[in-house]
Amino acid sequence: MEKIHSTGSEPQKEVSGAAQASGERAAEKPHAATSLLSSITYPSDLRKLPEEQLPQLCREIRECIISNLSVNPGHFASSMGAVEITVALHYVFDTPDDRIVWDVGHQAYAHKILTGRREKFSTLRKLGGLSGFPNPLESEYDTFISGHASNSISAALGMAIADLNTPGHENRKTVAVVGDASISGGLAFEGLNNAANNPNNLLIILNDNDMSIDDNVGALHRYMTEMTTSAGYNRWRHKLYQFFRRIGLVNEKRRGMLLRLNNSLKAFISAHQNIFEGLNIRYFGPFDGHDVLKIVKVLREIKNMEGPRILHLRTLKGKGFEQAEKDPTTWHAPGKFDPETGERIKKPGDGVLNWQEVFGRTLVELAEADGRVCGVTAAMPSGTSMNLMLHAYPRRTFDVGISEGHAVTFAGGLASAGKRPFVAIYSSFLQRAYDNIIHDVCIQGLPVCFCIDRAGVVGEDGVTHHGMFDPAYLRCIPGLTIGVPSDEAALRDMMYTYLQMSSPMAIRYPRGKAFTSEWKTPMREIKPGVSRPVVENPEARIAVLTMGPIVEEAKTAAKELADKGVKVEIHDMLWLKPLDTGLLERLAPRIDTFITVEDASATGGLGSAVSEWCANRNDAPRVVTLGAPDSWVAHGTPAELKRICGYDAAGIVKAALEAKPKDEK
Repeated sequence: MEKIHSTGSEPQKEVSGAAQASGERAAEKPHAATSLLSSITYPSDLRKLPEEQLPQLCREIRECIISNLSVNPGHFASSMGAVEITVALHYVFDTPDDRIVWDVGHQAYAHKILTGRREKFSTLRKLGGLSGFPNPLESEYDTFISGHASNSISAALGMAIADLNTPGHENRKTVAVVGDASISGGLAFEGLNNAANNPNNLLIILNDNDMSIDDNVGALHRYMTEMTTSAGYNRWRHKLYQFFRRIGLVNEKRRGMLLRLNNSLKAFISAHQNIFEGLNIRYFGPFDGHDVLKIVKVLREIKNMEGPRILHLRTLKGKGFEQAEKDPTTWHAPGKFDPETGERIKKPGDGVLNWQEVFGRTLVELAEADGRVCGVTAAMPSGTSMNLMLHAYPRRTFDVGISEGHAVTFAGGLASAGKRPFVAIYSSFLQRAYDNIIHDVCIQGLPVCFCIDRAGVVGEDGVTHHGMFDPAYLRCIPGLTIGVPSDEAALRDMMYTYLQMSSPMAIRYPRGKAFTSEWKTPMREIKPGVSRPVVENPEARIAVLTMGPIVEEAKTAAKELADKGVKVEIHDMLWLKPLDTGLLERLAPRIDTFITVEDASATGGLGSAVSEWCANRNDAPRVVTLGAPDSWVAHGTPAELKRICGYDAAGIVKAALEAKPKDEK
């Protein structure tokens, strides 16, 4: 598939509160130009403004975010909370020569608006439009991909050390912006540890909108904070260090000792200590992350310091929009809303649950009947519906934070002690725990159930979030059973079946709505490796083998093919591993072509499994594999992306027509 590139955008639109409340678009008109923001295309324009105008610019950026996201949904609360940080960074640092590395793109909308993309901001997350996350392929101001959490410190540290070792780049600045949740991830701690042990001038901005790292102890604490970030204090500190070097009391080997002594004195005087100073990383703050003038002042004072340092800024998610400030979880990605009243615009309910809701409610049912059942998730209790289990059985449910590897190994520990853990993690995030899956669960054959949410294309979140690769990276692991339910009943049956097993199992299911409001079917044990027929036709010479809910596209295609006189049959494989080789044996003598269809990479999944089976037969049917191509899939609606990738109903019809036997009328 060709890369999906950004296109030009239409003028920004306004939508009246009345029209939004009814869920309809109002008469469209261009968004009114703002007095400051309309004059800024790039950060070089921003740096021409006098400092006193920066607060007004921040207000205008928030208005732009609200206006656009009210009609074109995206990640709202995080970006609203990071406006002042973004403005201050681009104001003080010479971007793009100086580099800002964002940790997760949820907080980077203001960054996009200020870096040449304001006119295209209305295309955010749309097919061919701006990505929802920073991506170097989109802009030179996006220095590193940032769809998954906790990678900014490691990436920025690599850049900072590279500059120190590149003639002419020694004074280039690199800043990592990391949130309080992301910094709890294991990779972030690995980066911090390395930053403390290698010469570098990295600046880390901690955007803290929830977690307090050290206590505010009043006037003395504030005095110490002001003093240690002032230019005068740091000039005095540097001169004292140089004096000690000249008289031989301090050298580079003893520098760490002096830093530890300095940190110990600060801790003694201010009656507090923090993890960063324990790692010998200079720490400044905390400061108000919404006081843009203060942030500018502090950044200027610490900008040219040598060595790694961290600036702690406290912010409020959803800042500037009352409803988001009060409920940042809901307003993380609220969908469409009325920008005047804050009322979220919801589609009329039809009683059909999302796939993750079916999972969450079924898990509670199983926990009621079996005391061994536990739930584990990595910072996504609401997204995976593990919050239902957390509410019902808080002592048997564990949110381990942004720590997918730990989640898997922790579940392995639970299973080794007799529990039956269901580990709910998005497909693209489970990639981060691959070694843990193999080493800490599967080698030992521990009965852990990996509940792989957001499997397949996820839509507007795009390339970093599509769940394309789990079939390929899991199918090769010995002893791991992999189920792919095509409907709610199959999902429930597979979850129940896992409890009857004594080995690890994975179940993958997509984002979005399932199929019926009658989801609460009786659960039964089903045999792994046994498929079920969907459309049978003994005269057919084409068999469509599907994996998961994509079977619905195949059923639509079968009706169109019947109208064209093409006979096909459809089988819902249900299990990727073990594969139903019995079915293949029965079909092979009369079938000319297997068409495999999967909402995943076409490499390594169902198509590969069927091809491997056919490779050992002399009279095997031809295999046509439909799935995501060997290229990166960008953002758009799931329907758009399946069409582009060629595995929607139209793609199946096309493949079947091309495979139609020549002797068939």
